[in-house]
Amino acid sequence: MDNFVVSARKYRPMTFDSVVGQQHITTTLKNAIRTNQIAQAFLFCGPRGVGKTTCARILAKTINCTNPTDDMEACGQCDSCRSFASSASMNIFELDAASNNSVDDIRELVQQVQVPPQTGKYKVYIIDDVHMLSSQAFNAFLKTLEEPPAYAKFILATTEKHKIIPTILSRCQIFDFKRIQSEDIVNHLRNIADKEGVTYEEEALHIIAHKADGGLRDALSTFDQLVSFTRGNLTRQLCNENLNILDSEYYFRLVDYFRTGNISQALLLHQEVIQKGFDGQHFITGLSEHLRNLMVSLDPATHQLLEVSESQRGRYGEQAITCGLALLLRYLELSNDYEFRYKEAGNKRLFVEVALMRMAALATNP
Repeated sequence: MDNFVVSARKYRPMTFDSVVGQQHITTTLKNAIRTNQIAQAFLFCGPRGVGKTTCARILAKTINCTNPTDDMEACGQCDSCRSFASSASMNIFELDAASNNSVDDIRELVQQVQVPPQTGKYKVYIIDDVHMLSSQAFNAFLKTLEEPPAYAKFILATTEKHKIIPTILSRCQIFDFKRIQSEDIVNHLRNIADKEGVTYEEEALHIIAHKADGGLRDALSTFDQLVSFTRGNLTRQLCNENLNILDSEYYFRLVDYFRTGNISQALLLHQEVIQKGFDGQHFITGLSEHLRNLMVSLDPATHQLLEVSESQRGRYGEQAITCGLALLLRYLELSNDYEFRYKEAGNKRLFVEVALMRMAALATNP
């Protein structure tokens, strides 16, 4: 049996153009290479799983490529590119600061920097999780970072920029990576699913993207998990079951009960949700999110804030219109209030039921 390679590694971008959702970063880096204005030190910061280390590797490979394309991408054919692809490059060094965070580790790195490259143009040092370095290690690194040899380039990556001391920040070009938009994640998952022969429902991909919260690596890990669980047939129902997500259908029904003042059906639906194993906090948080989606569905200008499939957008819009702005604001006010106070409640089930009864009662007694 062949060794399984997770999608996050199998489909890791190898060129700037294949990086997902960070065009502002990749365009700047390609322009810097084109004009030969490559900084001595870069700091890549942003949430986890958005492409910091990937961009660092692509940059390191591209500036050492002996025959870059007109678009400033690595050729993939020269000796430097081939050695990088086989993880045998002598010019690119990766250091994990989480496990090499002492001053001795940095002193050893500084000594290595003094040795010029035997082949190629640059020696590139990629330091991941740089915020994990000790204060003494940071101080030992300062002089080398400020005045490195012309052939040395440093790329620091971190998820916690606020932990980097100002003297390090002032010596680096800082690139802020952003959360990846749900639509970009869905498009990437769609391409991978087509290549892997996985059948899918659009809503299932949107569920994965929403669960990932802007992190592409998280989305790909969830995708692999669900492909195994569903045997390559991603459906909305199976994704909800595996990820322990309460189907939005429950919330559509619940808001309909609110709108008609049907307290008894609202309570019975809550009982059905409890029997499926969901706790009250999960339920009422999901309700607040559903009501927020209804709010942004009222105005076409805010439809872009909805991270759902096209079929779901229409349904949100229809229910939002039947409720109206004033009623939705009151629902949202109540649900947020009860969500905030949930942890302090003694009888948590009764607490949620009172919230549902108050929202349903608005239909007859605003």
